[in-house]
Amino acid sequence: MKKNDFFELEITDIGADGEGIGHYDGMTFFVKDAVIGDRIRARALKLKKNYGYARVEEILVPSPDRVTPQCPIHRQCGGCQIQALSYEKQLEYKNRKVLNHLVRIGGFDEALIRSLMLPIVGMKDSFRYRNKAQFPVGYGRDGEIATGFYAARSHAIIPVEDCLLGVKDNEEILFRIRNWMRMCKIEPYDETTGQGIVRHILLRYGFTTKEIMVCLVINAGKLPYQDELIEVLSDITGMTSISFNINRDNTNRILGDTTICIWGQPYITDYIHLKQIPTDEQYAGQTFYCEDYQDADNAIAYRISPQSFYQVNPVQTEKLYSTALAFAELTGQESVWDLYCGIGTISLFLSQKAKLVYGVEIVPQAIEDAKMNAHINGITNTQFFVGKAEEVLPDFYAAKGKGKAGKDSEMLRPDVIVVDPPRKGCDEKCLQTMVAMAPPRIVYVSCDSATLARDLKYLCANGYELKKVQAFDQFAHTGHVETVCLLSNTQRPKKESYITLDVEMEDYYRIKNEGKNSTT
Repeated sequence: MKKNDFFELEITDIGADGEGIGHYDGMTFFVKDAVIGDRIRARALKLKKNYGYARVEEILVPSPDRVTPQCPIHRQCGGCQIQALSYEKQLEYKNRKVLNHLVRIGGFDEALIRSLMLPIVGMKDSFRYRNKAQFPVGYGRDGEIATGFYAARSHAIIPVEDCLLGVKDNEEILFRIRNWMRMCKIEPYDETTGQGIVRHILLRYGFTTKEIMVCLVINAGKLPYQDELIEVLSDITGMTSISFNINRDNTNRILGDTTICIWGQPYITDYIHLKQIPTDEQYAGQTFYCEDYQDADNAIAYRISPQSFYQVNPVQTEKLYSTALAFAELTGQESVWDLYCGIGTISLFLSQKAKLVYGVEIVPQAIEDAKMNAHINGITNTQFFVGKAEEVLPDFYAAKGKGKAGKDSEMLRPDVIVVDPPRKGCDEKCLQTMVAMAPPRIVYVSCDSATLARDLKYLCANGYELKKVQAFDQFAHTGHVETVCLLSNTQRPKKESYITLDVEMEDYYRIKNEGKNSTT
């Protein structure tokens, strides 16, 4: 077979990124936009020794699970990899993806994992769920200013008027910004030359408050014609914050380090509500949706700045965090570490039922937001520290472990550690310290089931037992899946063997960071 050859292919599986998988002439082919059960006419794009990549030229026999995508440009856009697959099958695929990673990468017994997996939590409405969108800005093929998304595996911008995963308000905002750029003759950024002004448009929306944030990422020290931009945007219902972010580096990173608010507040506010998760008896079903979770009385307000990490699907986040809280089994007497805490979203949830919660996050602005979020909610049992989790936790534990024995330290020997790392998972040094601190329970929230499986393998080889696994569909129509796991310590030492220091944690970090970090 040669590149550009045509051949018939039956799709029998689906890959980690949602691509269809088929086998032909002893080779495995990965095919974007093909779904399990399709028989297609394919064209070879790239050939390796035992595998290759192909594209769909014609669907000869459609899969019974194939649906007509609602988005007219889903194939060109790199955002929705599996929109052509029925939503029920999307959930099956994501649950199987978590299972396969735990078995193949984690080395767990398949029968065991099946017995530990609770039903995947799906969405009642699989569109219009994103509260955040980042649109690159450039020129379209017609020479006009374009805002949209990158095509798959490229930085070619596919113009998008209205992304169906985002809120409807985004369409009007983008239209007004493009007109402002044309009227004021403001050029979009060109990656190849490094010239031009506007690189990205960041939009955030509060699902509860209906507040809107607009932040332009620019390749300049100041935003030209900013008064005209304010005039264009400020009368939109819900507009709360208009700012610009400076990023002059030749990098794929979207946001730079400096953000300047030019109108309104430098943040928007939204709420996450505590949910009552289904009972064990209700878990007899195969899939859960929004209506299966009951509203509880508690709600926490969060201030969200342009650089804040905040889950993009607020409806599912309420279920995700409520489940993490339930897995933690808090009674009000526990001390808890929340690693990679962001703006304190999980920390503040945990604080409702814990004695003390300690949050760690590398982004200084996120920690400032976390402290403010605790303040505006009247929460006083949290402390937040700036730094990498893989450095803060081991450094603190090493310092405490060198002291003389004393009373039990709630910080050195927490009852629960909750970890919600980025896609790369936990650093091994962080995992080692978690094992050394030996909490009775670890709750692991993951956005990448492959690195989750790797980290669970380490934890379960060092004294922990996997007790529960549950997948959540945070990103419908994409290949991504969120997972929450509960681990139990099988080797926790007796209390009389604990080693502590008399020095307080805030004193240690005040000295180490010269007063830069402090308690809430």
